[in-house]
Amino acid sequence: MVKPFIFQIVGYQNSGKTTFTTKLIETLTARELKIVTIKHHGHGGKPDSLLQKDSVKHLASGATASIVEGEGRLILQADNGHYSLEHQMELLEFFNPDVILIEGYKQGAYPKLLLLREGKDVSLLDKVSHLAVVGYWNEEIKDLVTAKLTVPIFPISDERLLSWISEYIQEQIHSN
Repeated sequence: MVKPFIFQIVGYQNSGKTTFTTKLIETLTARELKIVTIKHHGHGGKPDSLLQKDSVKHLASGATASIVEGEGRLILQADNGHYSLEHQMELLEFFNPDVILIEGYKQGAYPKLLLLREGKDVSLLDKVSHLAVVGYWNEEIKDLVTAKLTVPIFPISDERLLSWISEYIQEQIHSN
């Protein structure tokens, strides 16, 4: 089995990660690539689940994991364990994806898009490794990033950012 290509989208809360990730999924899917995603819930506590559903009742009763399937949709919920990024990726490999997109997990060791919304976010440049490209929200950030990095940088609203990443991912898939 060919390993999927792994790409991360990182940044602080409200930097545009989810919006950008959904656009990237749409673009890559239109190129006939099979995409799976992992989203880190970095806000503390457990992520919301669908209340009053049988699978949640199973978890509340002590089940470690619960799967619900219907009409081609499979929903997995798990509780009472630590699920490392690597374990999550192993689980998703069952679906034989071309790409695993990871939203969050800033410390992951995979190529990344870093989204910077405000000037103070530039501190992430010293904390995040494996940067492939940077998206920024205003010109002030552009100058700060240009002084520190040699990776491509684009305004977040520039379609070239999405295009560059899509091409980059496709090149990486075809070179494996």
